[in-house]
Amino acid sequence: MNREQIHFLTGRLAESALRQTLQPLSAEVGFEFTIQVLPISVAALMTPEWIAKHIYVPLGTDRVIVPGYCDGDLSPIKARVSVPIDVGPRDLRQLPQYFGRHPTPPSLEAYDIEILAEINHVPRLSIARTLEIATSYAQSGADVIDIGCIPGETCRTVGDYVMALVDEGLRVSIDSLNVDEIQRATAAGAELVLSVNSSNREAAADWGCEVVAIPDNIPDIKSLDATIEFLANRKIPLRIDPVLEPIGLGFAASLSRYIQSRARWPEAEIMMGIGNLTELTDVDAAGVNFLLLGICQELGVRSVLTTQVINWARTSIAECSIARRLVHFAVRHGVPPKNLSEELVVLRDSRIYEFNTDQIFELAGKIRDNNYRVLNSDGLIHLLGSEKKFSGADPFDLFDALAATEPKNLDAAHAFYLGYEMCKAITANTLGKNYVQDESLDWGYLTVNEKNRHRLSRRFRPRKD
Repeated sequence: MNREQIHFLTGRLAESALRQTLQPLSAEVGFEFTIQVLPISVAALMTPEWIAKHIYVPLGTDRVIVPGYCDGDLSPIKARVSVPIDVGPRDLRQLPQYFGRHPTPPSLEAYDIEILAEINHVPRLSIARTLEIATSYAQSGADVIDIGCIPGETCRTVGDYVMALVDEGLRVSIDSLNVDEIQRATAAGAELVLSVNSSNREAAADWGCEVVAIPDNIPDIKSLDATIEFLANRKIPLRIDPVLEPIGLGFAASLSRYIQSRARWPEAEIMMGIGNLTELTDVDAAGVNFLLLGICQELGVRSVLTTQVINWARTSIAECSIARRLVHFAVRHGVPPKNLSEELVVLRDSRIYEFNTDQIFELAGKIRDNNYRVLNSDGLIHLLGSEKKFSGADPFDLFDALAATEPKNLDAAHAFYLGYEMCKAITANTLGKNYVQDESLDWGYLTVNEKNRHRLSRRFRPRKD
């Protein structure tokens, strides 16, 4: 069987690194390759029109792969070439993934955990502000908006808040033990009541909606029995919430109660209020949310209540929305939730791609234009220019060393650009992330892509010699 023959296009500076990447990769994947080095330093500057003027395709080529930055209309190239044209990755170090050396991410659309998102202290907000928050929560993945009331107070206008949200097509729950508030909220369209115990269960039959049963005495799961029996006898739909407690106040014991609840009531709907952990723990919430959703998935807890009050938990709803899909896939297929998605890998990257010392020195020797290249590896930042190479851990030291050479191409705009790029590089070194010049750092689902390739502006466009 003939091996596929692939023709790769690149610029002068990336030729060596591309060849070193393709030699083992082609043997592993099973293809032959040729490389055409086009007369340009930076492959990212190539356009389809420019490539069409310089491309040649060796006899026997099955397809051509152009650099990832060449992502526009490929018709000028296709008009000159009779074989398929594909766009590769922007970073040649990602070619192994491009050729399937890592598993293809599975479909992660399915989930069965409902997210209730609480807006705290609603009576202190305007209806307009409440609706604004509720809409953003829904956009982040919330299925139900929970109206959080104020213990010890009675909000006689709570029905107006509920009605405003319902009129916008939002599903609403009411978070209160106050019978007066609950009655007003359910009359206005709230479909779920958080929460019911011996203090207010006598009124539950009048509300005409589902309720969440909680213990009278939180550490004692048996204190749920009477309320569950009371509600079941009156055919009031219910969920059970054994109440998750913060670390230091009975967290492990409360997890045990959820396990016991599933054993005691195998068919019951169970809810977990995860905000008690994310809001009351000095740690970024993403990992906590993921772990708790994993516990819920395994136990068949089909709804969670979360909040976004403390700053480190400000994106909990979106995190839960991602996590519920990952844990659903993992539990359903009996696999660890690894190599499924990197959306929640926020602080550090899952793997690091770095140029080695030889590649950096070789690249430095090839630069002939007036631009600077910024790379990072082994905890250092490398600033490369024509006949210049500076390496160090501190961007200020690098810039001082560059300024000491009195470069003629370092105006204020270029200096600002280099400072911006080296700031990203030191952030990547500090956290263990990949840095690629002119590309956003990868913050998982929080990534905001840089809109412009700043280095590639006309002001600093390299000579095409």
